[in-house]
Amino acid sequence: MLGIQVPYTWHVSLSIGSSVTIRAKPMMSFSLDPQMQVGFHTEANEKSDIAFHFRVYFGIFVVINSLEGGSWKHEMKSSHMPFVDDQSFDLRMLVLHNEYQVVANGQHCYGFAHRLQPGCVKMMQIWRDVLLISVDVS
Repeated sequence: MLGIQVPYTWHVSLSIGSSVTIRAKPMMSFSLDPQMQVGFHTEANEKSDIAFHFRVYFGIFVVINSLEGGSWKHEMKSSHMPFVDDQSFDLRMLVLHNEYQVVANGQHCYGFAHRLQPGCVKMMQIWRDVLLISVDVS
């Protein structure tokens, strides 16, 4: 199966009602500790602040955070793991009025209150140990 090369970087403009849908598959068994990282950056470069940082440690936990003024803020950590070893998944990140809502395989899994306004997001980056099948921003 051919995929989209990672890291995958896309210039975006997010607003309330926007959504990002990612279809992907971990590149290796969970026993090898694969990860996936999604970042909504406030500038069109990797060193900028991150309004929404979503990192999956497959089979273990998920960390959600923001990077503001070059410093990581208080992270939200969840052991809820909707991802299954060796199976592709659909991940949808909805930009709601007060939070980002994350839906995995049709199931609401995580919410993260806005710390930086979604309108400041200029770039999205997806990377680490995943085979990207498709990415849709609407």
